[in-house]
Amino acid sequence: MSAHVGIVLVSHSAELAAGLRPLVEQIGSDVVSVVSAAGTDDGSIGTSYDLVLNATKDADRGAGVLVLPDLGSSVLTTRTVLVPPDVVIVDAPFVEDAVAAVVAAASGADPQTVANSTEKARHVRKL
Repeated sequence: MSAHVGIVLVSHSAELAAGLRPLVEQIGSDVVSVVSAAGTDDGSIGTSYDLVLNATKDADRGAGVLVLPDLGSSVLTTRTVLVPPDVVIVDAPFVEDAVAAVVAAASGADPQTVANSTEKARHVRKL
């Protein structure tokens, strides 16, 4: 079985990530590693350098990692984490890009193709 791109959900809220993770895991058919780095080390609202770093390592199954920050300081925290070249940070809507990323990753796409699929999610209309 080939490796799939791992997905990291970076959110200020552990509850937000806890709600999104099972949704995208179900879509990913258990072949995509989805890890959340949400809240601070003490469980408060915010982001944590260590949680993001560890989640990035945990999600890596050999095909690269895509990191999806929700907004604001989660983007800044994610960007300060020293990430290897096979980790891609995306700028797209949090829920929609997580769904698009998992679908692309489950198909076996490389990290850049998975990232490109999230950019397309930005323009998908709901109505």
